[in-house]
Amino acid sequence: MNGLQKKPAYSKRELLTVDTKPGFFGSGDIPLMDTPVSYRENMNAHYFDKDPWFTASIRDTTSLQLKDYNENLSRPHGHDAVDFFGVPWKWVESAGGSITPGGNPTFTDANEWRDKISIPDVDKWDWEAAAKDYKMDPRFSRIFTFLNGFWFERLISLMDFENAAMALIDPDQQDAVKDLFGEMTNMGIKLVDKICEYFPGIDGFTVHDDWGAQKAPFFAESTAYEMFFPYMKDFVDHIHSKGRYITIHSCGKIEDRVHIFVEAGIDGWEMMNINDVRKLYTEFGDKLCFQAWPHPFDVNDDAAAVEAAREFFDFFCKPGKPSLLGMGFREALDCRVFREELYEYSRKKYLGL
Repeated sequence: MNGLQKKPAYSKRELLTVDTKPGFFGSGDIPLMDTPVSYRENMNAHYFDKDPWFTASIRDTTSLQLKDYNENLSRPHGHDAVDFFGVPWKWVESAGGSITPGGNPTFTDANEWRDKISIPDVDKWDWEAAAKDYKMDPRFSRIFTFLNGFWFERLISLMDFENAAMALIDPDQQDAVKDLFGEMTNMGIKLVDKICEYFPGIDGFTVHDDWGAQKAPFFAESTAYEMFFPYMKDFVDHIHSKGRYITIHSCGKIEDRVHIFVEAGIDGWEMMNINDVRKLYTEFGDKLCFQAWPHPFDVNDDAAAVEAAREFFDFFCKPGKPSLLGMGFREALDCRVFREELYEYSRKKYLGL
């Protein structure tokens, strides 16, 4: 964490590429600059101090992969699989992800869940072997992602969407859903404890839970508060008690639900570009670290790239309200002129120049 540490003066040599980092899912290598602090230190300063050395990117992290989690609780990548609960997952190459085929739910009434599934005992996983086999790169902020999460996404995988949505508002099923969410959250808390114990270098966690479609949230605000908020807050509070940050990956147009993430204490949101990030940043940027993006520009026009980089920083990185460069306009991530200008401009601005 940055704290009161004095930032070193800026030097042009920082723009030199000193190494590369593999891109996500086999995409091209990401160039690494000669930064005065590690990308990890800078990312942690975003979340913990809100006073980084330079504007960070979503790419400035590395992901902890756990075989037991991937095989039992996650969605498979690149192949079909069946998870711990007996849910089949089908890999869809064109979408770059896995889905449940649907049509054969594990149960259709949430009251049946204890008869149909059990919660995995994560204490029985071979944590010592996992810790021995895995090496995390100390240059980057280390995160663990709870893909498929513990709440609505998990319920959908078990019940199919229509049944899951109905269970949230059916008085005869709501208590059972809460019971399931409580047990899933307890499992998540145990996982956090184990990960922090065996991988003490972990910096943060990301939990997945999609809350909306292309035009609106899946459920009412009152439903979100009653059915999700208590468990989300318990999970977030526990992660904070461990000294780590927590972000949520939640797809859909859910602008009207973001205040719930804020109230739960979530530190950052991975969002889709169908949301008005500028409006949300203006309202919540001091409480939630947004993964924002610049206005679209011609990446082959150097002057436009420079202008876009400066405008991005000036809008999204006000004092005490830093944002990360996210995926909303992906071309910016790969534009060398934009990337270098954003780095240099943000370094100088954070120095007060």
